[in-house]
Amino acid sequence: MKTIPITENAVRNHEELFPNHESKLQKTDPEFIALFDNWAFDEVIRQSQLDTKTRVMMILASTIASQALGEYKVMVEAALNVGLTPVVIKEILYQSVPYVGVAKVFDFLHATNAIFQEKGIELPLEGQSTTTAETRFDKGVAAQKAIFGEAIDKMRQQAPKDQLHIQDFLAANCFGDYYTRTGIDLKMRELLTFTMLISLGGCEPQVKGHVAGNLKIGNDRRRLIDVVTQLLPYIGYPRTLNALRMIDEVVSPTNIRGGDSVFSKKMALKSGVS
Repeated sequence: MKTIPITENAVRNHEELFPNHESKLQKTDPEFIALFDNWAFDEVIRQSQLDTKTRVMMILASTIASQALGEYKVMVEAALNVGLTPVVIKEILYQSVPYVGVAKVFDFLHATNAIFQEKGIELPLEGQSTTTAETRFDKGVAAQKAIFGEAIDKMRQQAPKDQLHIQDFLAANCFGDYYTRTGIDLKMRELLTFTMLISLGGCEPQVKGHVAGNLKIGNDRRRLIDVVTQLLPYIGYPRTLNALRMIDEVVSPTNIRGGDSVFSKKMALKSGVS
């Protein structure tokens, strides 16, 4: 049987996240692991400009939204290995609550606490809230406007009277309680939200809104595509292609020429095309 070697890049990138890890699947499913690792830990990473910590943060957020508890626990270990703090890991969890729903986050919260306790990390962690019952609404609206601009006023004005309480919740709870927390800045929180929405699937209108929000706050088209690229191994092609379509509908790929990927350049070199 022909064996498929794992590339040096794949080994190095895997080792960065999981030092000295002995894979059981490499013994039972060596062909699959070679195929997957060469792609996910070599080709996919070479397409991105994201630093390792940001990439791991996005994968953590994605696994929460995808309800992939087993992979999440593995990635919490990787997050600590690459230097993400317990506060950052917890803040990703908290940020997911208004988007994923608390019923889907509880198991991840308990799993995180168990890992932290095993590693001697004292709980509770230092609090990161910056709002009070009196300020959460106004600070939430300010955070909304920092991301979406004056469209927030229009959205509130156009909301049916019997739904206005939802707009109030969005301002005070989603943005006032969570987006205003320290530990992760506003720009990164918005990128995490984009990650969760594309991983959930079926949230295309919200994805488009948060593509626009990311662009306004400084996460450009290239960065959004970087995130989608790094999530591809974890969310699959259908949700990846849907996410790319939403990006294209908000910011046109004007003057971006196809055929310039690492893979296509490699193929061109092999065929003698320059």
